[in-house]
Formats: sequence, C-alpha cells, structure tokens
Amino acid sequence: MYVPDIELYEARTIDELFDLSSRYASAKILAGGTDLLVDLKAGRVSASSLISIKKIDSLKHISLDESGLCIGSLATITQLNGSSLVREQFPSLIDATSRMAAPQVRNAATVGGNIVSAVPCADLPPILMALNASVVVKSSKNERKIPLSSFFIHVRKTTLLPGEVVTSIIVPTPRTGSGAAYERFSLRDGNSIAVAGVAANLRFSKRGEIESTRLVLGAVSPTPKLVEDAENTMVGHMLDDEIGTKVASIAMADCNPIDDVRGSAAFRREIVGVLTKRALQSAWARAQRVKS
Repeated sequence: MYVPDIELYEARTIDELFDLSSRYASAKILAGGTDLLVDLKAGRVSASSLISIKKIDSLKHISLDESGLCIGSLATITQLNGSSLVREQFPSLIDATSRMAAPQVRNAATVGGNIVSAVPCADLPPILMALNASVVVKSSKNERKIPLSSFFIHVRKTTLLPGEVVTSIIVPTPRTGSGAAYERFSLRDGNSIAVAGVAANLRFSKRGEIESTRLVLGAVSPTPKLVEDAENTMVGHMLDDEIGTKVASIAMADCNPIDDVRGSAAFRREIVGVLTKRALQSAWARAQRVKS
C-alpha cells in the first residue's frame, strides 16, 4: 500500500485554514494522520489535496475554566494522557487514553481526530458522551457548540457541515458525588482496537441512592450508543448486584454488534454485559472518593 500523489498545503492559523479550505474545497484535513493516511493507502478515502493543521498551536491546549475542561482538538492522546489536570479531575478519560493503541500512535493521534473520524471502535467518544461533552465547531462565518450525543450520524459520518472544523471539546466539571469510568475489551493489551467498550457516569445522593446516570456503549453499534433505559432502571436505587445485573442485561439487549475477525456479535454482546458491571462498579468507587 502507498499514498497516491497528493498536493499538501499547510495552515499555521485558523484563518489560514479557512482561506485554504475556501480555495481547495475538496481537500481533506490532515491532523495526526493516524486514520486518514491509513485510509488513503487502503483506498477507503480518495483526495487530490490535503491541508495540514498540525502547526496550529492555538488548538493544542488543555485547560480548565468555568465551562469545564477545554481540550484543543489538536491535543494529542499522549498529551491528554499525561495531563495532571485530567488525571486528577477527569480520571475516566485516562481509562481510554492509557489503553489506546501503541505509544507511537498516541504521540501522533489527536483528540479531535479520534472524534471526527467517527469510527465505531474509537475509545474517546463513549466516555466523552457519558460525561456530557460537547464539541465546538467553527467555520469562516460562525461558531456552534454541538453535544457529542447528537454529533454522530453513522459510521464515519457526523453533523459537520462543509467548511466546518472541530476546534475544541468541552467536558463539564463533575458534580459532587459523581464518578465515571470506561472499560474496554481488546484481543491483546497493546496496539489493539476495542472489541467492545462501556462508559458509565453516575451521581449519587448523600444516602447512596443513584440520582442520575449515563451509560454509553462503544464498538457495538454504528455510533456510540446511549443506553436510555439504564437511567430509568437505576435512579432511586442503590448500586447492588441486582441492579448491576439488570442494567447489564439492558445494555446487552440495546447494542447492535457485528460479526468480524475480532469476534462474533454474540461474543460482543456477552462482553458488553461484563464490561457494564465493571464500569458501574468503577464509577461507584470513584464517586465515593469525591463525596463531600
């Protein structure tokens, strides 16, 4: 496999990106390249020109403000994984970044790319959705904020319009008494994509009852799947074995896995049940540590 002849342009600012995009409307955006270059080599994607945005430094930040955690779309997976701010206040994101691919891939892959590529096995979208994250999208004319839960349409399809680019991801600051976790299964520990993944975000009352929950499945549906019936089952109850088993059954019934070389649909469905229980327990344990 090889990359076909392609014209490469480079943008150093957002304005330069929009200018190049207006002149080369069919150009693909190149960030980390860990997905796009593979797709070009395999012939899944074709392009006569690319616009590299790797040198737009304004999109590489990780910071905290009144709206929550703000992650620049060009922040790398390694950068996110190594952030002390993320590790201390958003440890569930580390559940995803610490097990994603190999170090060489994490060094190049970007947070925005992991989201915009919209591949079902991506690790960040499920936990970001569970955390009620949104993406900030800009064009040369306007800016809009899209909840991640409504960003994905189908495999490799999002609500991004022509000329738009994701500039940042906003993750609300966790509320007191809440905890989140992401669990995934792959065929080997390193450099392997997820066969199935489950993200859970729970908030508990001072009495220990579940007040709200978001459960999101990854790699077992065309897009990250929010299990809406989980909240109806869990709210008002303690998290015990009975509730965990009920929710695991709901998640198994709600997913839509495929058969491929990494596992059958039936195998993936069983794994979802196991991962759901693990994610709920991990989220509960984290919530206990931040109670006040």
